[in-house]
Amino acid sequence: MRTQVIVLNGGSSSGKTSLARGLQDLLPDPWLAFSVDTLVDALPARLREGGEGIAADTDTVAVGDTFRRLDTAWAHGIAAMARAGAHVLVDDVFLGGPASQARWREALAGLGVLWVGVHCAPAVAAAREAARGDRATGMAAAQATAVHRGVHYDVEVDTGTDPLDRCAARVAARLV
Repeated sequence: MRTQVIVLNGGSSSGKTSLARGLQDLLPDPWLAFSVDTLVDALPARLREGGEGIAADTDTVAVGDTFRRLDTAWAHGIAAMARAGAHVLVDDVFLGGPASQARWREALAGLGVLWVGVHCAPAVAAAREAARGDRATGMAAAQATAVHRGVHYDVEVDTGTDPLDRCAARVAARLV
């Protein structure tokens, strides 16, 4: 089955968004890129402050039931675009590890999916986080390994040890 969706999973500041942009430049067909950050930015302000929504602290992210429901709807919307013929790159953070992957597997059932683990050492993620200045301090290091526990991939890359163009080429080589 031809690959219609590439799911990039990695912690905050792991290089997922940069890798998605690199893949868009490298791949011959147009690929639409969607980040969980886009979903969070689309939420009403009251849902970005915790409770039933989502809230980031120094080393944790808390999600409520309303966010979970909207996140599931978002995943099914992404899948609908792929079913309608679009190639889609998903940039996500599997806070729930295998449960997060299972939610995506359900939404993407019947589609050709390439699962990509985007790694970098916690110290590298923390340095990137500090340079960005738009994330809760400590989140990147805490997520660097946690989001990968129990998750299965078709290919894994390390943006801390390999240049992004090499990571993108490695992912592209796995497309069917």
